[in-house]
Amino acid sequence: MSTPDRLIESTRELLWERGYVGTSPRAIQRRAGAGQGSMYHHFSGKPDLALAAIGRTAEEMRAGVEEILDGPGTALERLSAYLRREREVLRGCPIGRLTQDPDVMADPALRRPVEETFAWLRDRLAAVLAEGRDRGELDAGLDPGPTAATVVAVLQGGYVLARAAGSPEPFHQAVDGVLALLSRP
Repeated sequence: MSTPDRLIESTRELLWERGYVGTSPRAIQRRAGAGQGSMYHHFSGKPDLALAAIGRTAEEMRAGVEEILDGPGTALERLSAYLRREREVLRGCPIGRLTQDPDVMADPALRRPVEETFAWLRDRLAAVLAEGRDRGELDAGLDPGPTAATVVAVLQGGYVLARAAGSPEPFHQAVDGVLALLSRP
């Protein structure tokens, strides 16, 4: 793995574990096995490296979601597969956790990929929900946009409940609940 890739991967891990403030350039360099000169040769500073890390996390998240939502099955089966996919529930969502980081939210450049990722996810889920509604798989009165926002909110809230409880069970209950609501005729 190249030095820039090691720096980006280390930053991704540290952002997920510690947040932006808790991610020091020294910690990034230590985890990446790279010196200060290497870091500043490839990136102008911590914000530039954090932006690359957040962007890579967002890209990977989108690719994983697309793989599931473009897969076989009804709209509800694909939504269920997405919501029930293997996750590190107690660590939280690597993008969602960034919304709780005041420094990320205060910086328009760092906030942008977070906002764009959630907007993309809502739009992508809304498209699957609309497809299911139009095919008669879901309730004819379902409004895809607000329902997609609800699904994302339940998912993110499930992470919060699980972390607060120290158990993935509240997350799984939230997922079961939203799927039960969508399954009603």
